[in-house]
Amino acid sequence: MTHALPDATAPAAPPISFDDFLKVDIRVGTIVAAAPFPEARKPALKIEIDFGPAIGRKKSSAQITEYYDPAALVGRQVAAVINFPPRQIGKYMSEVLVVGFPDANGAVVLFAPDQPVADGARLF
Repeated sequence: MTHALPDATAPAAPPISFDDFLKVDIRVGTIVAAAPFPEARKPALKIEIDFGPAIGRKKSSAQITEYYDPAALVGRQVAAVINFPPRQIGKYMSEVLVVGFPDANGAVVLFAPDQPVADGARLF
């Protein structure tokens, strides 16, 4: 799942309550499979992420082809929004939104913990 978002020069979003923040469920998981997604309109990868026993494995279409080779992604922890509704991307159902930041050219740089954490751990 991907969406066009403001760049680094955009002003901050309007304030929200802490309860609003808690509505966005961002969890860490380990990538267990990754493959090219040539059918996607924009270059993307199909990835499967293990979020631990409570959530299980979820799929995502991620536009992360600039910096990431599918084989090298397996075993890497990433953060993802797990409570958006699934989104159909061509014939592929993307269940979570992997999060990252744009580089100077707009390519996605993944957001991940710098130390190993339990799969399924929630961002707070």
